[in-house]
Amino acid sequence: MQWNNKFNYPTSTRALYNGKRLYDVNNEKLPSVTTILEATKPQSEIDSLNRWKQKVGERQAEIISRESRERGSSMHDYLEKFLLGKLNLELLGDNTLEKRMADEIIENGLRNKVDEIWGVESVVAYPGKYAGAADLFCVYEKYQTCVDFKNGNKLRSESWNDTYYLQLAAYSLAHNVVYGTNINQGVILFCTKDIVFQRFVIYGDKLKEYQNRFLERVEQYYSSIKK
Repeated sequence: MQWNNKFNYPTSTRALYNGKRLYDVNNEKLPSVTTILEATKPQSEIDSLNRWKQKVGERQAEIISRESRERGSSMHDYLEKFLLGKLNLELLGDNTLEKRMADEIIENGLRNKVDEIWGVESVVAYPGKYAGAADLFCVYEKYQTCVDFKNGNKLRSESWNDTYYLQLAAYSLAHNVVYGTNINQGVILFCTKDIVFQRFVIYGDKLKEYQNRFLERVEQYYSSIKK
């Protein structure tokens, strides 16, 4: 696993403008990938989320969501330090849940699989359309790849990954457009709080299908804010 700083990723500031999360990149204020996906969420996803909230209760749903966000943030921090070569001796005795989850992803999803690192938490912006920060751009098992790290309370089925695939599609498409790359693979490295690892891969025509679907959501987003 070696670094290749071949791309000059832009610096960016993130802020809320009129309740929307925007990136300020190259003097453009662009909506984030998550802002677009949230604003154009299909009714079926909204209904499913509401049914879950009703089942567990509004307060418990917020607790579960907050714990997942905090757990994910800490897990990402460990993974970022690993990829940047900044894990040091003082962390070796760290046995927190988030560290063990990160270790599971490292051993099963990263070690001996990442051939070349291009960027970690790197911002990419599709000019005039959207921006976002991807967890990892790299060469993964010989393929140019966008990698996303996820956590959850229980194992996921393939059908649950639609939004995750759209995120990977958005980041990979922006990278290809701006840098002329051929990222044709997206990888989700997932770990449950019970330390069970899963890997999901989207490749080739399937990734292109999701890229086209994301562009449709982008157009839907801009159409809605013009009304």
